[in-house]
Amino acid sequence: MRSARVVFAVTAVALLALSACSRDRAPTLMNVRSETNGPDEFSILPPRALEMPEDLTALPEPTLGGTNRTDPQPFDDAIIALGGKPGVGSTDSALVAFATRNGVSAGIRETLAAEDLEWRKQHDGRLLERMFNVNVYFKAYLKMSLDQQAELLRWRQAGARTPSAPPPKKGE
Repeated sequence: MRSARVVFAVTAVALLALSACSRDRAPTLMNVRSETNGPDEFSILPPRALEMPEDLTALPEPTLGGTNRTDPQPFDDAIIALGGKPGVGSTDSALVAFATRNGVSAGIRETLAAEDLEWRKQHDGRLLERMFNVNVYFKAYLKMSLDQQAELLRWRQAGARTPSAPPPKKGE
C-alpha cells in the first residue's frame, strides 16, 4: 500500500514537471529578431511582372547598381495604396507641413524604446522576462489597452457603420 502511494506521488510530480514543459513560448510576433536559422519571410519580395514598353527608344540606360523597373518598391506601393503619390511633392507638402507643425523630435524611436523599457521595469517587467522567458508586455500595458468588443458595441449603438469583427474570445 505504501509503495503504491510512493509510485502515485512520483508519477504526479513527473506529470506536473512535464506539463510545465508544454507551455508555449512568448508570442513570436512580439519578437522582432528570429531565433531560427530559417529564411526571413518578410525580406522576400516578389518582383513585379515584366511588361513591354510602348516605345523601346524611351528605355533608360542601365546603370550599375541602379534600380530595375521590375524591382519592388514597397514604400512607394504603400503610399499609393493609401492614396498618395510616391516622393514628397507639392501635393504632399501640405500634409508634411501639418504633421511637423509642432516640430520634429530627433531620435524619437530611441527615446520611446528607452521609455518603454523603463515602464516595463517598473511594472512587473524585465526581471521575469530574463529569468523565466516570460513575456510581460501585455500585462505591463493592460490598464492602457482598449476593450475592442466594448468599443465596437459603443460605435454600433451610436449608429456608426462598423466593419465586421472577429467574435470575442472565450471568456470575454
